[in-house]
Parts: sequence; structure tokens; C-alpha cells
Amino acid sequence: MRILLINPEYPDTYWSFNHALKFISKKATNPPLGLLTVAAMLPGTWEKKVVDLNASKLRDADLRWADYVFISAMSVQAASVHQVIDRCRAQGRKIVAGGPLFTGAPEPFMHLDHLILNEAEITLPRFLSDLENGHPRKVYRTDEFADITLSPVPDYSLIKVSRYAQMNLQYTRGCPFNCDFCEITALLGRKVRIKTTRQILAELENIYHTGFRGNVFFVDDNFIGNRSRLKNDLLPAVIRWSEAHRHPFTFTTEASINLADDPVLLDQMAKAGFDKVFVGIETTEEESLVECGKLHNTGRDMVSSVKTIQSAGIEVMGGFIVGFDNDSPGVFQRQIDFIQQSGIMTAMVGLLNAPSRTRLYERLAGEGRILQRFGGNNTDYSMNFIPKMDKEILLQGYQHIIKSIYSSRAYYERVTGFLKEFQPKVKARSGITARKILALFRSVFRIGLFSKGRFYYWKLFFWSLFRRPRLFPMAITYSIFGYHFRKVFGIAS
Repeated sequence: MRILLINPEYPDTYWSFNHALKFISKKATNPPLGLLTVAAMLPGTWEKKVVDLNASKLRDADLRWADYVFISAMSVQAASVHQVIDRCRAQGRKIVAGGPLFTGAPEPFMHLDHLILNEAEITLPRFLSDLENGHPRKVYRTDEFADITLSPVPDYSLIKVSRYAQMNLQYTRGCPFNCDFCEITALLGRKVRIKTTRQILAELENIYHTGFRGNVFFVDDNFIGNRSRLKNDLLPAVIRWSEAHRHPFTFTTEASINLADDPVLLDQMAKAGFDKVFVGIETTEEESLVECGKLHNTGRDMVSSVKTIQSAGIEVMGGFIVGFDNDSPGVFQRQIDFIQQSGIMTAMVGLLNAPSRTRLYERLAGEGRILQRFGGNNTDYSMNFIPKMDKEILLQGYQHIIKSIYSSRAYYERVTGFLKEFQPKVKARSGITARKILALFRSVFRIGLFSKGRFYYWKLFFWSLFRRPRLFPMAITYSIFGYHFRKVFGIAS
């Protein structure tokens, strides 16, 4: 068999970092981890190619070469998925599809040859067995959750790692919480399933031997779902591995805000190399947190919690939402004030949407408020339901937040405030490289000379160069991030 595995293109979104990647001559942020894992599950005698449309082009010759085309995608990739399907059909290629897009809404794709739904560790072997026996079915699904201790090491040999800004791996699946707007528990369950430490060390070795050096993203939905295993097993092992390999990587992950309550865990994560964590803060409104079931965020000083994590040397990236039924018009300014006070530079503020397999969707559908399926992008000014707040007021308030926090003045003030307090503790091999020098010169040219916010760029440039020279590369990086955010949201930069 000759198998072509295709990762469809992501649109230009907040998390695409498309405008920032150009500064460092990278094509995409992350490689397609799901497809690389699936590739490792296929028979070793099969020929395999990966085409990531975010990092390379799909040629007709690639399609003609393949016996089967495997496609995996998230909802936000749907437009590119349909284009890929049309090209496959034109070439007469058989299509095998899986991943969150197809699992969450298989009905529009029943014309495809095979749908491998839910977790591939369970459904893909069943398809492969039936294929070998000559009787593959159209749909494979399961209500079970996979034993991820049996998941293989992703096959990074199928990609060019030099095209990506960071690598990725997965330690756990599932989340102990059940926020009503989130699909994770519907797709992956509330029980946190955990890979063995030996698996993670093998994946780190795998990435290390590709020659990549830089940031590795643990894509867990809640990395701290089992703190005991983290503190007693994984993190001590990663610390030893990193020391033995002279700290080739830094790490990023996602975690709940109660990370701030565990100073021992924070210290271990910093020692292991974690320098960033994404936290779902969502809202400043207690009533809205109760409404959506995010009770672990209630009853705490959220600014203080963010500061606690950042004082451990771990930068907090935050997720925020407006559009809850309990939101009042005052929520917009309170979101702005919180973001500025907490010093969260990467503040992803989105409009509430209801993915189809969530408790929120079920409630709103029962109230007759669902308008359409959620397209996967909550920062493009779209909503798939009728909000309680007047929609025009909500959209205007949302735009006010975005323009306020990503205006050059507010953004650079936030960066400067963060860098004044931040004391990095992560050891990492991060010397001067030609790519970093090029990124610096590109930032000077594009932001320092031709942007409307160039005054604030130069103010940060010289302040960090002379007052916090160790953090000067971070200052330039955040200048580039700000440039990307303003481009995505159409803010004059």
C-alpha cells in the first residue's frame, strides 16, 4: 500500500501565527501530531508520505502516487478539507477520514470511502484488519476510550522539522472538568488517561534525534489532570533527561488555573523546562463561570493566581470568552482591565460558540437558539447561536476589547510590565542564531520603520536592551506576536 496522509490548511487565525512565522522563516507552528501517530500505526511494509498543506503544497503527482488518502482535521480546517476531497475525487483516490471534524459531525462526509471516528488506537486497527480481509466497512466508531499506553511514538521522519516553529507531543487525554462549552469531555472523556514516563522519554528522544532544538508543546487539554503522577514520576524524569541532554528544549502546555495552588508543582515544571502555560480563564464574571460549569475558577483572586504562576518563571497565556447569558455590558471593560493588570500578553479573547457535542449546544438547541454549526474559529466575530445580550452590543463590546488590548500602546505597556517582573528560571540552549538575527532585522524593518506603533516598538526595544538585556530576545518575540495579532484582527499597526 502507498498511503498519503494530508493535513488540510488552517485559515489565518489567532493561533496560526502566520504573520509571525514569516519573521523566523517557518512555514507552520506545529506539525500534524495526529497524522504522525496514525502513520506509526500503519503496517511497516506500507509506503507513507505526509503532506501538510500548512508547510507545503499538494501536487497532483502525490495524489496519483497514493492508493489511499488519509485526511485528519479539526473543525476550523473544514474549507480546506472540502478542497482536498474534491481534488482526491478528481483523481479517483479513495479517502479515509478521521479526527475531530469528522467525529464531531460525520453526516456531511458519508460520501467518503471510510470514516475512522473517535480514537484511532481503537478504530484504525479494525479498519486495517477488515481491509486486509477485503471487506472494509464505511464507518468505524466506538464508545470506548483508548488505552494510550499502547500509542506508538509518532513518526517524525515523515516531515521536515525545519519547517516548523515547534514540535509537539501528548502526555494525557481527557479532562477532569466539564465546562459546558468545551467538546473535550465528549470526545475524550473526563477520566485523565496517561502515557507512561517511558513513552514520553522515547518521544523526546525521537524529537531530539531529528535535530530539532527549541520549544516542544505538550498538547494535553489539562496537563495537571493527575498531579501525583506528574510530581512523582514524569517531571523528575524529564528534569534528568533534560540535564543529560544539556537542555535542548523548552516546553509549553495547557493547564487549569489551580496550578497556582501548588508551588511544588510549579517549581518542578520550571526545572523541567516549562516556560509557558495556556490557562482557560474565560471571564471575570462569577455568575458566568457558574453558568458554564467552570467552578474551579470561582472564589479566587484570578489576577493573583496568574501572578503566582508567572512568579515561578512560567508565562501565562490566557483564554477569555464573552457572550455568556449572565454577561452584562460591563463585562467588556472588566475583561480589558483584567488582561492589562495580569500582564497576559497572549490573551485570546473569543466570542462564545457552542460546538455540536457540548452541553451548551444541547441547552441552546432545546431553547431554539442554535443557528448553525460552529466553524471552529471563535475570534472571527461569528456566533452560532442567539445570545441573550443584544447582538450588536455584544459585537461592539467584543471589538472594543480586541482594539483596546492589542492597540500598540496597551500591548507594549503590557509587555513592558511583564518583563519588569518576570524572572525566567528555565535553562535552555538558546544562543544567537542566524535565524534570530534575521528575525530581529525583519522586526526593525516591518515594525520599527513602517508600523503605526513604531514609537512603542522602539521604546520597548531600548528599554529592554539596556534595562533587561537578558530578556531582549523575549521583547522582540512579543513585538512580533503583537504584529501578528493586529494583522489577524485588522487593527492598524
